Amino acid sequence: MDLTADRLVSRAARELGRDGDRLVHDVERVLRSELPELWDDPEAMASENIADHVVAVLAGLEHGVEPGSVEPPAAEPERARRLARHGTPVSTLLRAFRLGQGVVLDRLLQELPRHTDDAELISAATRRILRTATGYLDRTSERGVQAYQEERERRLKGRLSLVNEAGLRIGTTLDIARTTQELADLAAEHFADLVTVDLLDSAIRGQDVPAADPPVLRRVAQLPDPAEQQLHSYVDGSPPALALATGQPSRHQDPPTLVVPLRARGITLGVARFVRHRTTDPYDDEDLLLAQEIAARAAVAVDNARRYTHARATALTLQRSLLQHHVPPQSAVEVACRYLPAGDRVGVGGDWYDVIPLSGARVALVVGDVVGHGIHAAATMGRLRTAVRTLADIDLPPDELLTHLDDIVIRLSAEAADDPAIDTAGDIGATCLYAVYDPVSRRCTLARAGHVLPVLVTRDGTVDLLDLPPGPPLGLGGLPFEAAEVDLAEGSLLALYTDGLIEARDHDVEAGLDLLRHALARPGPSLEATCDTVLEALLPARPDDDVALLLARTHALGVRQVATWELDADPAAVAGARSAVARQLRTWGLEELDFTAELVVSELVTNAIRYGRPPIQLRLIHDRGLLCEVSDAGGTTPHLRRARAYDEGGRGLLLVAQLAEHWGTRHAAHGKTVWAELNESDQALQALLKVAVTE
Repeated sequence: MDLTADRLVSRAARELGRDGDRLVHDVERVLRSELPELWDDPEAMASENIADHVVAVLAGLEHGVEPGSVEPPAAEPERARRLARHGTPVSTLLRAFRLGQGVVLDRLLQELPRHTDDAELISAATRRILRTATGYLDRTSERGVQAYQEERERRLKGRLSLVNEAGLRIGTTLDIARTTQELADLAAEHFADLVTVDLLDSAIRGQDVPAADPPVLRRVAQLPDPAEQQLHSYVDGSPPALALATGQPSRHQDPPTLVVPLRARGITLGVARFVRHRTTDPYDDEDLLLAQEIAARAAVAVDNARRYTHARATALTLQRSLLQHHVPPQSAVEVACRYLPAGDRVGVGGDWYDVIPLSGARVALVVGDVVGHGIHAAATMGRLRTAVRTLADIDLPPDELLTHLDDIVIRLSAEAADDPAIDTAGDIGATCLYAVYDPVSRRCTLARAGHVLPVLVTRDGTVDLLDLPPGPPLGLGGLPFEAAEVDLAEGSLLALYTDGLIEARDHDVEAGLDLLRHALARPGPSLEATCDTVLEALLPARPDDDVALLLARTHALGVRQVATWELDADPAAVAGARSAVARQLRTWGLEELDFTAELVVSELVTNAIRYGRPPIQLRLIHDRGLLCEVSDAGGTTPHLRRARAYDEGGRGLLLVAQLAEHWGTRHAAHGKTVWAELNESDQALQALLKVAVTE
């Protein structure tokens, strides 16, 4: 039988196949030398994989299969996908095919002269081998590249989907621990078996530069075991330490690990580690890039959370520092107060309460609410609270006080509008309820500026809203405020609050008022317990708005603590007033104040007779100290002045100011009252005055 080119090719392929192991070894040796990275994943490229290709080519040549019909191994697309998952470039895959083809072609061409010396036949056989090898290479490369590209596209879609998922799942709150835990949860679900997230302790505390060397970190999230929030430092030169120092990520093997710094706005906040131990698949550059993108999103969320936390803590500290910490001693009411900031996303607001002792054993009860949230609302609250206390100190009636406070808010709003550094969404606005309770008359005078109505609980348990005249919110200007007077029996409970207590997403104001009525109707062992009951009944764990609550139970001063005399507008009445005071002090057991009280009363009554108008009234109140009050129908306010050496008068009020612990003037609808508060412990001053008078 004549030898043809096809038979020559078949015979050469058969002979070469008998020494196939050696051929496979030669191909593997070349590939290991030229492309060692192929063996980073043993399952993607091994001796068995090479043998499959060699067998397929030699079998096709031996049996005369058409050049374009030699089928590559069925497992080849999956191997290409594994290389894609491993991050091996597609050029490496194609070069591996060409290198393998070159080794097999060399061996085949070396085999042909052993079977014939016909140069023409060898040339024809060579062309046949080249056509088959080229067709096989093209077909294998095409399928490999297609599988590789499909895997790459699938991974790209998965990566984009994961990055999008990270944007939805990470940073759902402004809580640092929650945000870092969301990062750990996402990574553990998709590409890591062990995740740790460490934040610089200085960053958590609001500092942008680490305060210690080496930096001190706090473990804020960890999976699968929960983090214990322990402080620690990394060894100098370790991958996490280098990531913190350089801001650059890194990947490592044994075990596969990604170390990614958490950086936002040019500041390194911490470091995250992602480790695999359930699989031998190493991380590639794309995995590192994916981890960087997710960590970058998490870092921005963490930075937002820490900045918000710091700003909220600052505003809350300011807010609490501006609120009343201790209720001043007074006998008019028993009080219990609460302030609760809103939930994390809302921020600190401008709600406040105040209890202000006034002259005549009276007390002012105040609750207000500045519109808005944040540090500017807290600062505005502080300014308004100071203004209220100042206006209360001059004993303005509630309606007049709110009128002056309205003017102050208008001026503050104008100042804020002219200051570009103040970020306000509009004019400054506020609401306020101001009440003055007199334990002698048991009468409460109230006025409100756009504020919610107070609640009154009588001694028999009846709970009602006090019907007060409506008043505009502070800051509108030009509209009047009206006051209402209510007689309160001793033991009545007055509840003042801000709208955050009764307004919520799950119910309207009326439902909130019903809940408040039910909570106040339940008797409690103390006002503090009643406060807690009200807050538990009406507020969720994270309120939508901040809340101020002030509960006041009224007391009364009876006839045994108050003495009143009507005086004639005659200088001779001064002596009678002194005698009446001395007798009353002996009745109360306050003989040690006799000298001081007689002197003060003498000066005040003399001034009322000389400069005021009848009727004139003298009143003593025995409360925590001794209160001396002289009232007349005149409107002239007495003032301190410095008497000259030869002046016969002008020293009376100066003497009163020196003897009294406090003194002042308050105006009423008809006339005025000059008052002085004497302390029972002024014995040293009395002795000094006695010596001075004797001399």
